[in-house]
Amino acid sequence: MKTKDILFIIAIGLIFSPFFWSENVLDAYKAFNHSHPMIMSFIKFAVLATLGEVIGLRIKTGDFSEPGFGILPRALVWGFIGLTIKLAFTIFYTGTPLFLEETLGIEGARKYLAGPLSINKVAVAFAISVAMNFMYAPVMMTFHKITDTHISNNGGTVRGLFRPLPLRKIFRELNWDVQYNFVFKKTIPIFWIPAHTVTFILPVDWQVLFAALLSVMLGVFLAIASQLGKKKVFS
Repeated sequence: MKTKDILFIIAIGLIFSPFFWSENVLDAYKAFNHSHPMIMSFIKFAVLATLGEVIGLRIKTGDFSEPGFGILPRALVWGFIGLTIKLAFTIFYTGTPLFLEETLGIEGARKYLAGPLSINKVAVAFAISVAMNFMYAPVMMTFHKITDTHISNNGGTVRGLFRPLPLRKIFRELNWDVQYNFVFKKTIPIFWIPAHTVTFILPVDWQVLFAALLSVMLGVFLAIASQLGKKKVFS
């Protein structure tokens, strides 16, 4: 571990430590999060998911930043994605238990989800995670990859982010072998479904924060996917 890694860890610790030692800061966070969930979703993902990408860049290149990386544009994109994640959480957290009850005839799904920790609660949370990760996650991950490419192609500037997006060109040129064989086929069932099962067991006010913390792992996965893209693609 190099000096810059130690300084990075110390800086992150100083930024987030007030939430652990100050009850007033934590209470203020809880109150604002409860009153303005969409704003907080934007902020949490803009900060934490971008932090994950910075860590991923460090793994990939040995540096926390580089010309054209575009930390601020990436934060803006992640903030927007955070809004869609909050929307997806609300839809799947509410709709999946209802589907289990009214369509599959599994009685008490909503009651189990709202109740104390039990095997039934874990099973319902798992069903929510499976539904969301199969239907929403691939779209979100592909959108992120497209915007990531767009940011890089435009020098990592905020102005470049808002230039016309050549969606068809980028979509056609994506490395779909890596996107499917690693990002979809491996990270979704092995990591994201179990991780989001835990997420949906948590109280609602903490779910998006936990998901944002998990998004730090996405930066690591992106770094791995980038390296795989340079090697022979596996099946």
